[in-house]
Amino acid sequence: MGMPMELNTMIVTKGNEVREEENRFVLKKSGYRLYPIDIPVAVHKTIDSEQSGTALIKKVEWQQDSTTITYTLVSLKSTN
Repeated sequence: MGMPMELNTMIVTKGNEVREEENRFVLKKSGYRLYPIDIPVAVHKTIDSEQSGTALIKKVEWQQDSTTITYTLVSLKSTN
């Protein structure tokens, strides 16, 4: 039996990100998702919104049909 998994090349927060430190955030998404680590990726609030920043993903965890990513925001394009 296969495991359903998405390959994501950008972070879509939908406002669910949690700030851990100054520029470090944690985001939990449903399902199993694979993200590139230590490569700059775009951050969007929604899939159709403009890019709000750029981040480096530092950690990806899969657990109980969910994915938790820890990322560092390296640039911010808009505060809206």
